[in-house]
Amino acid sequence: MLQSFECVLPAAAGLGECPRWDERRGKLWWVDIAAPALHCFDPKTGQDSALPMPETMACFSLTEDDGFIAGMRTGIFLLDAKGQVVRKLCANPENPATSRFNDGRCDAHGRFWLGTLDEPKAANAASLYRYTHGELAKIDMGLLTSNGMAFSPDYRWCYHSDTPRFTIYRHSYDIGSGEVGPREDWVKFEPTPTDRGRPDGASMDSEGYYWSALYEGGRIVRISPAGKIVEEHSLPARCPTMCAFGGDDLRTLYVTTARQSRPAEEIEQYPQSGGVFAMRVSVPGLIEQRSAIRLPMA
Repeated sequence: MLQSFECVLPAAAGLGECPRWDERRGKLWWVDIAAPALHCFDPKTGQDSALPMPETMACFSLTEDDGFIAGMRTGIFLLDAKGQVVRKLCANPENPATSRFNDGRCDAHGRFWLGTLDEPKAANAASLYRYTHGELAKIDMGLLTSNGMAFSPDYRWCYHSDTPRFTIYRHSYDIGSGEVGPREDWVKFEPTPTDRGRPDGASMDSEGYYWSALYEGGRIVRISPAGKIVEEHSLPARCPTMCAFGGDDLRTLYVTTARQSRPAEEIEQYPQSGGVFAMRVSVPGLIEQRSAIRLPMA
C-alpha cells in the first residue's frame, strides 16, 4: 500500500507528461515530450516500452478501437493500437515554429479538447481548441500555456489552466452542444521567492475534486468544487507535470515528472526526477473518456 508518493518507474524522462490509464489493458500510457515517444508502463511487471514519435507529442486520448488521437507540434494525428501514425487529422492553426499542442483530453461525447503552448511566452498566442467531426474550433484564447484540461463528473464545468499565470479557469459547460460559457478565474496561486508552484496537468476524481500537479512546487493538490485546496501531497521531484487515476479500482494516483533544464543541485536533491510516481488515494478517479474517431478499416 503506497501511503505516500513512491517512484514506480525511474524513467529519467526529460519531460514526462500525459499519463493515461488504459482500463482495458490494465496499463499506464504516458509521453516524454523531450524525447518524443509514447510509453506503455505495466505496473504488474514494472516493464515500460517506448514507441518513438515522428515529432513532439504532448497529449493524447485513447480511441474506442484502442488507437490514439494525439496532439503533436504540427497538428492532431490518428495513431493505431501500435502507436503508428495513420493520418494527420488537422494542422496546428498556429505557427508550429513557436507553438505546439500541449495538454488535452476527451469529453463524454468523444470530443478532443486540447490547448497550445506559446513557446516564446511573449504574445499571449496560445489557445484552447475543441476537435470534433473533423473540425477544430477555437474555444478560448490569449493564453501562454494551455494546461490542466478536465471536466466535472456531471459535465456542468470545464476546467483548464494557464500555467505561467498561476491560474486555473473554469467555464460552464453544455455537454449536449459542446459549448462553454465565459471564462472565470477559479483558483489562483501566489508565487513566493521559494515556491513557484503553478498548475500544470490535472485529473478529476469521482467526487468532482480537481487534482492539480504544481510544477516547481513539488506537490499535488486536491481542490474542492468550491475552489478550496483540501489536500496537499508532496513527492520527491520538484516538477510534477500531470496526474492520472489508475489501477483496477482507480485509486492509484500516478504522476509524471520532468528533469530537463533543471539545475544540477535540484537533480542531486531529487535524483528520481523524470520518473513516474504513484500513491494510493481514498477517492477513486474516473475512467478516461475515449475519442469517438475510429481507425480506418484494414
